[in-house]
Amino acid sequence: MPASALRHPRALVPVLVSLGMLVAVVSSLGAPLIPTIAAEDHVAVSTAQWALTVTMLVGAIATPVMGRLGDGPHRKNVILGGLVFVLAGSVLAALPLGFACLLMGRALQGVGMGLVPLAIATARDALPPARARSAVATLSLTTAAGVGLGYPITGMFAEYLGMYAGFWFAAVTAALALTATLIVVPRAPHRPSVPMDVPGALLLAGGLAALLMTLAEGERWGWDSVPLLALAAAAVLLLAGWVAHSLRSTHPLIRVRLVKDRGVLVANLTTMVGGVGTYLLIALVTRYVQTPESAGYGFSASIVVTGLLLVPFSVASLVTGRLVGLLGRAATPGRMLPLGCLLSLGSLVCFLLARSSLWGIGSMMALAGLGVGVTFAVTPGLIVAGVPAAETGSAMSFNQVVKYIGYSTGSALSAVILQAATAPGATLPSNDGYRTAGLVGCAAFLVTGILAVVFTRAGRRLRPSVVAAVNTGPAVSGEPAPSAPSAS
Repeated sequence: MPASALRHPRALVPVLVSLGMLVAVVSSLGAPLIPTIAAEDHVAVSTAQWALTVTMLVGAIATPVMGRLGDGPHRKNVILGGLVFVLAGSVLAALPLGFACLLMGRALQGVGMGLVPLAIATARDALPPARARSAVATLSLTTAAGVGLGYPITGMFAEYLGMYAGFWFAAVTAALALTATLIVVPRAPHRPSVPMDVPGALLLAGGLAALLMTLAEGERWGWDSVPLLALAAAAVLLLAGWVAHSLRSTHPLIRVRLVKDRGVLVANLTTMVGGVGTYLLIALVTRYVQTPESAGYGFSASIVVTGLLLVPFSVASLVTGRLVGLLGRAATPGRMLPLGCLLSLGSLVCFLLARSSLWGIGSMMALAGLGVGVTFAVTPGLIVAGVPAAETGSAMSFNQVVKYIGYSTGSALSAVILQAATAPGATLPSNDGYRTAGLVGCAAFLVTGILAVVFTRAGRRLRPSVVAAVNTGPAVSGEPAPSAPSAS
């Protein structure tokens, strides 16, 4: 759809970005509230943790389904439906009706995590190439950058207005986003409806649910426990069955063959492994700064201060992502992906060597934001260049799911490492536990950087369409991106 045909062309990008920010804020709502939820609803902290886990589970399942539905002619209706679920879930979670009601509300909010890929597909279809590229890069950053906004907002509400205020804020924000979407967001270009791949959706949903539950419950059940190992085996079998089914299906939920495209593959690999390192760092920092100084380290920081330390991460990632979008020909994947990984690696090195002051930690989070900004600004161009326009929602949904898996793995890794560094009978890990976790994070970003260098150099004949998409914007014509010879 030409930009001139839009009813409100200047408002489209802000509305789409607001969808991404809403998702980010909703997904981070539970984290600072876990101890408060446990106390208010008289449940164990491990049980209260499900206020986070259930949102991630539902989001991972809903995202690919919404992406496939959004690739047809009903994309706007799918977006509106997702916002209705977020609004209903926010109101339900905001009502003081007990933990079960809160959990149900958080599950409904999780449906909204599928909105970002649909926003990216809308930008690709509705905007001219120059604006589409910038918008897609910004939208890709919102889920990570929004954490730096969600944490302080949640912390301030919890500290000054009570546990449920943050959910009322989410409800009001969802209602405003719903209204703006109804007015501003255009309908998708006319494309034939594709039958929903119900068996594929069930296999993928089951596999992702088993995988994320394995990561979420590993610390509580024991990583060598029989139930957890059985759950992990089920995840592997279900996901393998989904891949086999998708390769045979005429209309799969996600076209797995497209993932083999060099640009799409490097984008998904760097997103997942980089997500491990990013959320490992965020989990370490939020726990470290709240540790009482009596432990010999930490700052006894409040929830609000902890959240404010993440603001530099959000600001730096958004600003850097915007700058990458303006760099033109210099912003080739072969240069930018390794640079993003190097900056992120530098932030973990700073955590290892210079975490003795809050100013130092704030600066370190800004450096981490620079790395995320560079990386996540480049990866969408790699994906949209490697898939037909009609598959954008599905392909970006898969990338989003891969991102969630990386985030969950990073969070679980931080908990496992710090638990291993906690002496029997103690409640706090030793300072050496943070050093070990920091080294693991360094390894994650080192692996990510190596993958980026190997794949982009092997594709130095990396198709002209990829470079064009990253430098001048994704194709918006509705035709498949032009192919190029294999780098091999």
